[in-house]
Amino acid sequence: MESDKNIEKLIEKYLEATTSLAEDEKLRAYFNQESVATHLEQYQPIFNYFSKAKEEQFTKLSTLSEPVKPSRKLNFRWVSVAAAVVLTFGLYFGNGAYQDYQEQKQARLAYEQTKEALNLLAKNFGKGTQKVALLGEFEIAKQKVLQ
Repeated sequence: MESDKNIEKLIEKYLEATTSLAEDEKLRAYFNQESVATHLEQYQPIFNYFSKAKEEQFTKLSTLSEPVKPSRKLNFRWVSVAAAVVLTFGLYFGNGAYQDYQEQKQARLAYEQTKEALNLLAKNFGKGTQKVALLGEFEIAKQKVLQ
């Protein structure tokens, strides 16, 4: 058959993935025979595997006694009902929170306006106090003149 040197070269080409189909067939034929060189016996399982794999056929497993149940599909009707319930609760409780926020906003605005009005009143009240002090001095001067 083939010489050992030729087979070694073909194995090197095979491991580098550069062999042709005809060369692959030569290698399979060489390793399928019973007498293989001892230094090449390590490659024999590789090529014997492919020839044995071609002979294998799928047979139905007899150990499965009950049929496979299909997976349960998600029932979209119940999902839509659940989404509607969540949305309703969100709107109900969210509306109350929004009204609380609006009330707090109005209370804050009223506080700011009241604070501004009281500051304006205090400022004008201070001006009036100065005028009354001047009237007090005028009254003192009037008393001195009349005496």
